[in-house]
Amino acid sequence: MLYALTMVVVVVGVDVLFFRNHFWERLMVNVGIVMVFGAFYLRFRQPQ
Repeated sequence: MLYALTMVVVVVGVDVLFFRNHFWERLMVNVGIVMVFGAFYLRFRQPQ
């Protein structure tokens, strides 16, 4: 839960600070951020 909240905060922060009026750039960066968070999750999650 904390991991997802951190991802949302990063995405919204980058949107507001850098890409406020640039739709396509914002979309590409948001997808990239989610992919990086997903990669870290898959790499470092605890085995079950």
